[in-house]
Amino acid sequence: MTTIDFDPLLAGVARAHDDARQPQATFEAIDKAAATAIGHRLFTILVHHRTARESERIYSNMPDAYPVQGRKPVTDSPWMQQVMGQGLPYIGRNADDIREVFFDHALILSLGCSSVLNIPLRWRGQTLGTLNLLHQEDWYGDHHVARATVLAQLALPAVMALQRPTHSSS
Repeated sequence: MTTIDFDPLLAGVARAHDDARQPQATFEAIDKAAATAIGHRLFTILVHHRTARESERIYSNMPDAYPVQGRKPVTDSPWMQQVMGQGLPYIGRNADDIREVFFDHALILSLGCSSVLNIPLRWRGQTLGTLNLLHQEDWYGDHHVARATVLAQLALPAVMALQRPTHSSS
């Protein structure tokens, strides 16, 4: 019987699910795995508030520039329809793509980020939010989507825990 070396980055994310510092521990482990396996300068996780038509940042590796709890409006743009509506990833390869899609493009570009990979967080046919990786120009390609999708899905327990009240045993 042949054994396959299990990816230690994924094992680190799985171990983080047991950490009491939720959701921070899981998000930090996913950040580390994404930095190592894919690469990024800016890494954020947003949740979608459908009724409020907003997305809220619940994790950021650059909290000074992109603080947690920051909100963005949900529009009817082609990007929103693709990522949030259809649940399909988006790759922006250069500064023009960043300018075309994001209203805060000046801040993004000032951080040295001119490419983006947005991965929908999907559960039961719905997009709950996005995992967002940004880096230098032409960093992301189609070959990054599968790895980023696995990491996005591993974020779901922590994301979903934020959306429901915690129960304590008495």
